[in-house]
Amino acid sequence: MAQQLISDFALSDSQIEQFNENGYIGPFDVYEPEEMERNLQALRPKLINTKTSIYRQSAAVSGTTNLANYDRHLDVDFLADHITRPEIVGPVTSLIGSDALCWRSEFFPKYPGDEGTDWHQADNFSNVAGSKYPQIVWPEDAEFGGTITVWTAFTDATVENGCLQFIPGSHKTMNYDESKVMDYDADSINKKEKDGVRRGFFGYDYRQLQKDPNWSPDESKAVSLEMRKGQCIIFWSTLMHASHPHSGLTDQMRLGFAARYLPTSVRVYPYSDALAEFGGEASLEKFGNVLVSGKDEYGHNRFVDRTVTGRPFVTR
Repeated sequence: MAQQLISDFALSDSQIEQFNENGYIGPFDVYEPEEMERNLQALRPKLINTKTSIYRQSAAVSGTTNLANYDRHLDVDFLADHITRPEIVGPVTSLIGSDALCWRSEFFPKYPGDEGTDWHQADNFSNVAGSKYPQIVWPEDAEFGGTITVWTAFTDATVENGCLQFIPGSHKTMNYDESKVMDYDADSINKKEKDGVRRGFFGYDYRQLQKDPNWSPDESKAVSLEMRKGQCIIFWSTLMHASHPHSGLTDQMRLGFAARYLPTSVRVYPYSDALAEFGGEASLEKFGNVLVSGKDEYGHNRFVDRTVTGRPFVTR
């Protein structure tokens, strides 16, 4: 079988127009369900074993999202291959250009009974950074900010087990001020209710960042993005997004994997040598961006060409 190219998965003009209008597009098939299930079974032991992870946290953490879930594509072979798959890089480069990097990945597990993730937007990702410095900085003449997120369902994602929710078109206006401070409280996880729905933000209260304290999202416009395992959805981080609670109707967790992409013109961690989020802190000493397509003509970002275990990254 001929090797697949990113051009095989390029978005059409109408798809790009749809993305620009709504802030998201998909879902797209990345793996067949049986293939994803096999990959997940092989992946589980590696996720538990963090010995090769690039981050060593200086504090104990609580909850399902923390620094231990970050950037495992830098030490796990399957994830290293995943972030460079043509089914993903093709659509991404259609949206941000042929010179593209992956700067972050995160796991988002949701266990039976877990709360939903509250509505939020992220522009420069200083929102949860302890330093409050922007983690990504676009060129001054850029028309927009944020990052492209590719969220892949490693298990089926349904309303009942906590699938994503979007408010289409909401990426055009930022409703939050990321320079404000959110208070981290691990004890609040899974213990808050907002408008009759169990919702939180991994120990933070995202409403503390609202520009207008009396504003609330128009949930009448929200759409729920159910996906089968092996599919992905692509969206701007500046899009209003959330997730449903896991109802606990099954004993199976919902697992999503988010990889985040930028043009190489964007500066990544220009002010930071460590991450301080979710009650933990970790050095960026071993961090590096991955060039997933094209080339880097700017020279202001650090790159790695292989995982810490020696697996080369594919540049499309």
